[in-house]
Amino acid sequence: MAGIHITDIEAAINHWRIKNPSPDGVTLPRELRALAEVYALMVYYKHDLADEFTLPLAAAEAWQDWYATTPDTPCIAICSTSQGDETCKGCGRSFEEVQLWTEMTPGEKRAVWHRITVDGTSWRFNKYAERAAEERHWAKAAAEAQSKLDLKAAD
Repeated sequence: MAGIHITDIEAAINHWRIKNPSPDGVTLPRELRALAEVYALMVYYKHDLADEFTLPLAAAEAWQDWYATTPDTPCIAICSTSQGDETCKGCGRSFEEVQLWTEMTPGEKRAVWHRITVDGTSWRFNKYAERAAEERHWAKAAAEAQSKLDLKAAD
């Protein structure tokens, strides 16, 4: 089963709390209601995964909106599977996951993300963390804080 981990449902809820907050502090917008219902059922039944193919439509749409804000791939452009490693030292994906990434569903991709994040041993989490797409906003902010160079040709 391709599953959406409960932490992704939580992240989607937090995404929507910022994007479309409650107008009165009590009433939940449609997206939050849909995700909260899925979350509540997962907690009640003690499930860590929700089936991505059987989510109610409103919850699936709300989750997809959050999913669109996440980096598509854990790749940091240091792929050791091309040198014969079974698991990439750079991102933590298996050779098969690297090869089939574009064919995987969002739920399958998030399951891989969850596994490599929990494992936390690939270089994207330590040695080359600055290459991780989700941290690039810090590099961009640092670059923008630097003074601009005047690269115009001297007359």
